[in-house]
This record gives sequence, C-alpha cells and structure tokens, in this order.
Amino acid sequence: MSATCPTVAVPATAARPVLEVDLAAVGANTRLLADRAGGALMAVVKADGFGHGAVDVARTALAHGATWLGVTALAEALPLRAAGLRAPVLSWLNPVGADWAAAVAAEVDVAVPSAEHLTAVAAAPGRARVHLHVDCGMARDGAAPASWSGLCAAARRAERRGLVEVVGVMGHLGCAETPGDTCNTHGRTRFAWALETARAAGLRPEHRHLAATAATLTDPRSHHTMSRVGAGLVGIDPSGTTALRGALTLTAPVVSVRRVPAGSSVGYGHHHRTDRATHLGLVPLGYADGLPRAASGRAEVLVRGARRPLVGLLSMDQAVVDLGERPVAPGETVTLLGPGDAGEPTAADWARWAGTIPHEVLTGLGAATRLGTRLERHVTGAAHLRGLV
Repeated sequence: MSATCPTVAVPATAARPVLEVDLAAVGANTRLLADRAGGALMAVVKADGFGHGAVDVARTALAHGATWLGVTALAEALPLRAAGLRAPVLSWLNPVGADWAAAVAAEVDVAVPSAEHLTAVAAAPGRARVHLHVDCGMARDGAAPASWSGLCAAARRAERRGLVEVVGVMGHLGCAETPGDTCNTHGRTRFAWALETARAAGLRPEHRHLAATAATLTDPRSHHTMSRVGAGLVGIDPSGTTALRGALTLTAPVVSVRRVPAGSSVGYGHHHRTDRATHLGLVPLGYADGLPRAASGRAEVLVRGARRPLVGLLSMDQAVVDLGERPVAPGETVTLLGPGDAGEPTAADWARWAGTIPHEVLTGLGAATRLGTRLERHVTGAAHLRGLV
C-alpha cells in the first residue's frame, strides 16, 4: 500500500449506521395497490416484512386498505397473533410435520399443496381453515395437475367429516413481471381449470387468489376475489410499470478520512488502484450488514448531495468511498440507499450493480437489523398506528 497521511480519528459522538423504515411510504403503496386489486388485498409480510418489520408493515397495510395478512411459514404467522393482530392470516409454505394444532389454535389459515399435507392438517385438533394450493406452471409449490382432482376430492371428504373447511384456492404466476409473457396465459388457464375442478368436487371456496404484486398492477384477469402483495408494499414493482415509493433509507457515518496519492491500492486483493490523488472515506458497513458484495466496483453512495463511487472490494464490515477533492469530516453521514428523492441510490440501483433483484437487497439489509448491534433501526410514520390491531 502506498504511503498515506495519518488517518483522522472519528469523533466519539459519531452515530452508528441507521436503517430507517418509512411506514408512510408503506401506507401510500398499500392504498395504490388496494385500488388496483379491485377485490380484497392480502398484505404479504414474509421475511420480516421484506426486511421492514413484519408487525409494523402489517399494521400499516391493514390501516390503508389491506384486509388479510400472508406469510410463508407458521413461524412467521404466530408472532403476528402474539402482537395482537386479529386480521385473517394465511401461511402457505410448511412441511408436512408442521405444528398444525398451533395454527388451528391461533386461527391461522394454512395452504394445502398435497394429499400428505391434507392428512396431517385434518388430524390436528379442531377444524383447520385451508386454501388448496395448485401449481400454475412453476413446478415449485402447489399440487401438480395430475394430483389436483384427487386432492380436491379428498378435501371435500375431509370437509364433510368436519375436519377442515376449504375456504380458498390459490396459485402463483411465474412470469407476471413480464405482462405479455405466454406463461401467464397458461397460468391463468390452469387456475381457471383448478377452480372448476374444485367446484366439480363439491367445494365452494370463498377466496380465490392468483395475483401477486406484478399481476395486481398489470393483469386484472388474474385478480379473482383477492390479490396477494408483498414487494409492492415496500416500494418494489417487479413489472417496472408503476411508481411505488421505497420505504428504507440506509445511512452511515464516515469513520475516517485519508488523502492518498495516485496509484494507491484499495481493499482486499488490490482490485482498485486510484488514478489520481484523492481522499478516501471509510464507511462501517459491508456484506455482513446486507450490502451485496457482488456490487463491488460499481456501487455508489450519496455524499453532500453528489454520488461518489465505492472503490475496492466490499468487505464484511467496511466499504471505502472515493471522496475526490471534497473530503467530509469524520462522523459526517453518507446515504447508501433510499427512495431516490435526493439522488441517493435506490434498491433498484443496488440490485442492478449486484446483478440481483431489489427483494434480495432489502431483505438482506433488514436481516442485519435483527442482530441489534450493527445497524440501528428507526421507524417513522407510525404515530397513527398506536393501538391498531
């Protein structure tokens, strides 16, 4: 490493990195999505509300037009009940050996994608509310077409015995982010067939839901009685057709600043070498905090109203910003991600730099706050939600 001037010490009062959650943005996004859905709106708060806090996002969504909540695992559903939320909750991704008794006791609806799941759910004490789940062309979760008729017949038999109540049928589109893709036509056709098959078996499900965020925004033919939205609540539109507002802002103090001559190597492996004399600032964030390492060499941050590049490889807990000839003072705040109002990078920018999707970026950042030590989490726009369940 080339010789440098001494590092400037960080002030003792410097703040920690902060991840701010703007629930007002979640509320505005929910209202827009509820208007587009036409029918009921299920707010999907899986993965801790896409990293924004499941309970906070759930309360906000319910206050702005959502009437249902959705999660994957029962481990995500039960804390919603523990927080006092009484809206209908659906959990749709559980192993056969899940604690179905706990789901029934907590009045959590569950998805049933197979005969084995149905048998296990029907054996739980009480009467489970179930949504039969059909595979609409992704070869992922949901019953395959060859087993759907048998599942519907078995569900009707269990319903007649008082073991379950079939309240819904659900599916998922594989290409909804591309509205004109023919796989969506195939998915809608398969779902229509699945509904007719269920009806022929004697089932009368009140709730029928196929559309997620992208289809809710672009494909009214897929809406049925309810739409499920998760990414859209926090500002992600996979279809790229609608302006939704990002709800996370990530800021961090500069730990230290140093001036380096041209030709200075930066970071592990010396992947970056300065092409001029410049100032480098050290930011105490890295891939352990959710910044995608694959964005190294492309990512930028906002410093005093201007974008500046991050240089060198992103480390586990450190990133270096090239400040040029306008160095900041140690302790001064830079913005790594936000809604873009002031020109700061957005989740979409970070996803592009890392070759991924905004969902991965936001859930990674949110996961870091659960450690409770490295990122401090602030929530704004929540005053009107006090006491709301």
